[in-house]
Amino acid sequence: MKVGMVAIHYPRLGDRQEFIARVQRAVDVMRPTPGCLSVDFWVTAAGDEVVSTGQWESETALAASFATARAAGVDFDYDERESRPRQILRLVSPEEQRSQPDELSSVTAPHQPQRTV
Repeated sequence: MKVGMVAIHYPRLGDRQEFIARVQRAVDVMRPTPGCLSVDFWVTAAGDEVVSTGQWESETALAASFATARAAGVDFDYDERESRPRQILRLVSPEEQRSQPDELSSVTAPHQPQRTV
C-alpha cells in the first residue's frame, strides 16, 4: 500500500534559511532510501511556510526512511525555531482509508498533531 505525507512547517523569520537547509538535508538523505518514491519540499510564495512532501511504497518504507535520516543526524525536532506547531498530514489511497481508517501508525513526528487524509 502506497502512503504519503505532507508536512507544513512555520519557521520563524530569523530561522527560515537554517530551517530550509534542515529540510533540504532531510530530502537529500531520504530520497535514495529503499521504497521512497519521492520526497521534496516547497516554500510558499509569501515565504512564511515550508511544505515538505513524500510518497513511499509502504508504511515500512516510510518508517525506514525516517530511521535512516535520524541515524544520519537529520534534525526533525519541533522547537522554538518554528512559530507554531507544524501540521502533518498522512496520506493513503481512498481504498485503503475506507478499509482500515484506524490502523495507521504515527512514525514521523509523534509529538505533533497529525491528520490522516
